[in-house]
Amino acid sequence: MSPEGINIRHTDRLWIGGEWVAAHSGRMIDLVSPNSEQVIGSVAEADESDMDAAVAAARDAFDHGPWGRMAPAERVAILQAMSSHLHARNGEIARAWTLQMGGLASFAGPMSAGSTMTLDGIIAMAENFAFVEQRPSHAVHTALIAYEPVGVVAAIAPWNGPYGIMLNKVAYALATGCTVIMKPSPETPLEACIIAEAAEAAGVPAGVVNLVCGHREASDHLVCNPGVDKVSFTGSTVAGKRIASVCGERIARCTLELGGKSAAILRDDFPVEAAAKMLTGTITLMSGQVCAMLSRVIVPQSRHDELADAIAAEMRQVVIGYSDDPATQLGPLAMKRQLERVEMYIEEGKRSADLVTGGGRPSHLNRGYFIEPTLFANVGNDSRIAQEEIFGPVLSLIPCVDEEDAIRIANDSHYGLNGSVLTHDADAAYRIARRIRTGGVGQNGLRMDFGLPFGGFKQSGLGREGGPEGLLGYVETKTILLDGAPVLA
Repeated sequence: MSPEGINIRHTDRLWIGGEWVAAHSGRMIDLVSPNSEQVIGSVAEADESDMDAAVAAARDAFDHGPWGRMAPAERVAILQAMSSHLHARNGEIARAWTLQMGGLASFAGPMSAGSTMTLDGIIAMAENFAFVEQRPSHAVHTALIAYEPVGVVAAIAPWNGPYGIMLNKVAYALATGCTVIMKPSPETPLEACIIAEAAEAAGVPAGVVNLVCGHREASDHLVCNPGVDKVSFTGSTVAGKRIASVCGERIARCTLELGGKSAAILRDDFPVEAAAKMLTGTITLMSGQVCAMLSRVIVPQSRHDELADAIAAEMRQVVIGYSDDPATQLGPLAMKRQLERVEMYIEEGKRSADLVTGGGRPSHLNRGYFIEPTLFANVGNDSRIAQEEIFGPVLSLIPCVDEEDAIRIANDSHYGLNGSVLTHDADAAYRIARRIRTGGVGQNGLRMDFGLPFGGFKQSGLGREGGPEGLLGYVETKTILLDGAPVLA
């Protein structure tokens, strides 16, 4: 059943081998609105045999089909047709995110449009990418480096950014000549259905793009299938460790974009009022459900209490409400289990730090998975709320002695995804950024550009998505040494 306002033709089917087929299980996955707690749609549930069928289709399409053998320009033309289809359906994609995940309607349109524009950037990059290049060699007459598709890709996307993250994986896979199996989160599968319809409309050859939505056991079966050459996964570090171990057993390739516990370091030159406004606006973005979220604030001891008071004042002004209300600044968490997880961490925080504001469900909302923006002060960096990813609108203030201590605290984490330095001094921001062990650092806020490499150090992941580095994650590098110069196609 497709929700009202979203025109997906076959939510009761899987897309395998170029056909919309019935799921072997015969079951459907209900989609629950985090605003109303009511079922708003359903999609076909794939089981282990469906996963195997999707891998077999993708394997056959890669080994015997035309996609990987096409000239890059031919693939680009089909990707451009997919992009046109997706741009035309931006309203549906935005509505799907609001209905399934509870993302604010006021933000959904620009967010989904921006994701399709990122696809356009990948297409442009593929147009100009040298899939074969000549290098100098002292050993032979002609040395060529060829970048060839890695093979069959299992693309596994999370529930918080289901469209942009899945589209990014599919775009890189297709641009390089790979075939792909989309495995969206069972909570947010509608965007992947629209991507599959875009592939169908654009004339992507049978088996090159497949769609299977299943729960954890079936997903694990997909990852374990030896016909999968690469797993591209975005999600929790716990699941990422499992995927890494499975891929390691057969030396399969994997890109893992995992969790984070990113720190913002406040320097003395940055005003407290501006910091409070920025940090509150950041921690409530997507209800705090962002892997790169700045959830730790490292602040000089002398400024700690002033910052705590300023953030609390800002948080108390945040408008909490339903996602389709234009006035809403903080919508619901995505699902009941996420609400329960956040509440568990809040109770843990009360035992180890000072609860300044928030911590409860808003009294004016009698349905939905809502939680107040929450601030803890005097947080020890060794506490659970400072070390573990909460994935909700919960902010921890950690006092430090000086800049050296701030850098030490920022790096005292199993994670290393993102970070920020709050300062008007770009030289200081750069100096500190080079010492923070994370995949990204921004000056004065949560800064991300998905046209550039994105990924993490330590337990925040392996590999990068975005930019040419993202493209390189979907190819194998082959060195060809010749006695003469060939004619290059």
